[in-house]
Amino acid sequence: MGGNSKTIVWFRRDLRVEDNPALAAAARDGSVFPVYIWCPKEEGQFYPGRVSRWWLKQSLAYLEKSLRSLGAELVLIEAQSTLSALLDCVDATGATKVVYNHLYDPVSLVRDHKIKQTLVELGISVQSYNGDLLYEPWEIYDDEGNAFTTFDAYWNKCLEMQLEPVSHLPPWQLVPAAGAVQNCSIEDLGLEKESEKSSNALLGRGWSPGWSNADKALSEFVEHHLLDYSKDRLKVWGSSTSLLSPYLHFGELSVRKVFHCVRLKQILWLREENTAGKESAVLFLRSIGLREYSRYICFNFPFTHERSLLSSLKHFPWRADHALFKIWRQGRTGYPLVDAGMRELWATGWIHNKIRVTVSSFCVKFLLLPWQWGMKYFWDTLLDADLESDILGWQYISGSLPDGHELECLDSPQVQGFNCDQEGEYVRHWLPELARVPNEWIHHPWDAPLTVLKSAGVELGLNYPNPIVDIESARDRLTDAISIMREIELASRVKNSNGTNEEVVDNADSMEALDIPKVVLKGRTFCPTSSSNDQKVPSVQNLKNELLNRKRPKYNDDEIVLQNELPNCEDMVGKSILDDDLSSTAESSSAKKQATTSINSFSVPSSSASPKGTMEQSSSKYGEFLFFFYRKYA
Repeated sequence: MGGNSKTIVWFRRDLRVEDNPALAAAARDGSVFPVYIWCPKEEGQFYPGRVSRWWLKQSLAYLEKSLRSLGAELVLIEAQSTLSALLDCVDATGATKVVYNHLYDPVSLVRDHKIKQTLVELGISVQSYNGDLLYEPWEIYDDEGNAFTTFDAYWNKCLEMQLEPVSHLPPWQLVPAAGAVQNCSIEDLGLEKESEKSSNALLGRGWSPGWSNADKALSEFVEHHLLDYSKDRLKVWGSSTSLLSPYLHFGELSVRKVFHCVRLKQILWLREENTAGKESAVLFLRSIGLREYSRYICFNFPFTHERSLLSSLKHFPWRADHALFKIWRQGRTGYPLVDAGMRELWATGWIHNKIRVTVSSFCVKFLLLPWQWGMKYFWDTLLDADLESDILGWQYISGSLPDGHELECLDSPQVQGFNCDQEGEYVRHWLPELARVPNEWIHHPWDAPLTVLKSAGVELGLNYPNPIVDIESARDRLTDAISIMREIELASRVKNSNGTNEEVVDNADSMEALDIPKVVLKGRTFCPTSSSNDQKVPSVQNLKNELLNRKRPKYNDDEIVLQNELPNCEDMVGKSILDDDLSSTAESSSAKKQATTSINSFSVPSSSASPKGTMEQSSSKYGEFLFFFYRKYA
């Protein structure tokens, strides 16, 4: 031990002992007080779904045992305010330092800054570390100092940079800091309702949460499955992917460790001139890069959990149709691959990435439902629900990114089915009503002869639905919607060029030339804290001075209310009315859990909200937030 300070280690999505920089630093400095704070009120509409909370509960139990074996107890606190809970811990222990690992979503950035600011003002040292990424978002920028807005350019830059194989070994012993606060057991946290336990019991048969189990899963994949990843990764049936995403989300596995394990294999295969292995390593590292990029995008463009990165899509005429949304969720679209995927998601909390792309594309392009609806449903139901990754995925599929799927591109689920489920095994497993349909027709039963359907026991419209919309009609509706979007966008630009727009604008409207906002990282200044490892947040450059002076809101820094630091999405998309049909499998929507206004609330629009209102309301409020956000962090 290198000191005698008392340090509070604030665990979040870093539930591991190995390669945990915050824990390692605290252990070196003296005694530690490990704490996990569960604050449902602050989760808002991003309150985790049933299966995600099950994983969290198991992971906390595993971490609790690990820390106890090292000599320190994990303190579990259910609180109404994370800041108040941390202050209680400081008072109870006499701690002089708080440490934690960074998070990068806009909600956490604002919350962490407020907590850090308050603690520093009270004389408490605060140090934060990179425990989640290969590179911090502020370390990667182009030659002009701008944030990247395409993945390939971003990832190529990352690969060019020297990455030191830094690893923080688990402490062999922890000295517990004296002090007691009102804590609770894992059961008392309420992460798992009594009614959910029978369903959750099935999860334990296929998954083993916990940080050392994550290491085992990594070793199993790298040693036995990575070599064939390039040819197996698109198979939707069987073990074709790493299955590491839940471990990475909860921080049970260090992304640095994953990267270096795969990189070593890549070097070995290069020496052996193993082409298949080399390609597999490149593709898998690219998937790690996409996870990095999701944090990078959310950090540099913190509005992307609610709005498209490309500003033109704010004019897209989304359909606020709850009936269609329900049919999609329940897997009753009449397209077998889509329905099989949605039923697997409902039953297990897991679907292959290829299926995620297929069902999300269908939601957005066939049904014209807002991508935010689908993103929120994924959040409610996925075992590996990850806000940043889901934001990137849904923005990608909806044409909201410069290098994403073209909005005009309508992929046929029938064709996708034949590509990734040629024998129909996946569809037959999740749609037993189609079990006897021949391979030739399994992905488009509506084209099968009546005699074939009859012998298979299928009656379209009765025991399996007809397609909710045929492909040609869907293509026509998408084309019409894009035409409307472009007409509105053109009219808006003409209006703005005439100087008639006096609204507060967001950074997408006030930047030069491109459809995308520019965030400049080079030449940045950092918010003052006591930590050399502190989280750094970029400032917006290239804004017109008159815009900044005229439209930046005037805040009193000492009178900021946390709930007001992010725009309330209920103002953006209409009041949220989430009935039983819109809740997740876990009934985990915040509207069912508690009625709160949250810093991170995203409301699925009520059916009365107009599609246009869904995307365009509160640009003024969001613009105010952006100016405030960057001013606070610059």
